[in-house]
Amino acid sequence: MLIVKLVKENKTTSQIGILLRDQYGVPDVKLALSKTLSAFLKEKSLLKELPEDLTALIKKSIDIRKHMEENKHDMSAKRGLLWTESKIQRLVKYYKISGRLPLTWKYDPKTIRIYVE
Repeated sequence: MLIVKLVKENKTTSQIGILLRDQYGVPDVKLALSKTLSAFLKEKSLLKELPEDLTALIKKSIDIRKHMEENKHDMSAKRGLLWTESKIQRLVKYYKISGRLPLTWKYDPKTIRIYVE
């Protein structure tokens, strides 16, 4: 019940794991539930549409794009954006193969803010 409550408070899976470890003395969620936290949330239909690591990378790319609008000549930020978007593309490919994302899902930098916000 505690995990469900934390999910409804918009905590990510890593935040839930840290809270359970630090505040409730659960050293490993997998040992307590005999399955991973993601598998437990999927079973309860509480798993978010986008995986947490992909969401973090998308937020990072949005932040870099905002920075690039103000600083157009920042070439290291441009390179960082290319690396970040490359990571996003690889993760999207992996999650499509593993069935976590639908095969029709596409990363579009212009409309992706809707998923994150």
